[in-house]
Amino acid sequence: MRLLITGLLLASPFFASTKEVDHRLDASAAVLSEIMSSPGKGIPEDLLRKAHCIAIVPGMKEGAFIVGAKFGKGFVSCRGFHDAGWSAPAAIRIEGGSVGFQIGGSATDIVMLVMNDRGANKLLSSKFTLGGEGEVAAGPVGRETSADTDVTLHAEILSWSRSRGAFAGVSLQGATLREDMDDNEELYGRKLGNREIINGAVPPPPAASRLMSELRTYSPREQRSAR
Repeated sequence: MRLLITGLLLASPFFASTKEVDHRLDASAAVLSEIMSSPGKGIPEDLLRKAHCIAIVPGMKEGAFIVGAKFGKGFVSCRGFHDAGWSAPAAIRIEGGSVGFQIGGSATDIVMLVMNDRGANKLLSSKFTLGGEGEVAAGPVGRETSADTDVTLHAEILSWSRSRGAFAGVSLQGATLREDMDDNEELYGRKLGNREIINGAVPPPPAASRLMSELRTYSPREQRSAR
């Protein structure tokens, strides 16, 4: 009987979907770790430490970069809303937009940093289209690169892509970000909006432990010394 129950659970759509979300969390942690450990490349560390939020979309699939099509799922985490450092991850989807990729390209990872409160409020809305002058810009590459440039000082959101081993800043103008309440329900056991997760000090699920560990590596000095 016990084996039968276990088999039914493993075969259930909920279990399969939850495992998919768990895998995506682990993949997001791997993306951040690999990008930041690349010699001479990666995101400037001072930008990551100053960022209000980070969004990671791992492994957008081949043939998905068509205007109007859903092409990526990932997570966003923010800090500064409470005393716990980086928040628990909230699920997002990226849809549509002309993002400069070729149809039929390899799987592509996307990382976005939100650099101010205004950008964070937009990111945490139920739906947000990237665009507008100074709102989103391609981020600089190089861990030691100076972040004191006109682009980094004025853009609300900086974005990067990684495909076929190449890592570069990329503009995502026209792409739409949405909260993914279905994935949030699978992670937290109830339907939660992204703002509720980020603002409400919701504890991270166990599946997010690797991602949270990677994020804590890039906490501001005052937060690290407080722990």
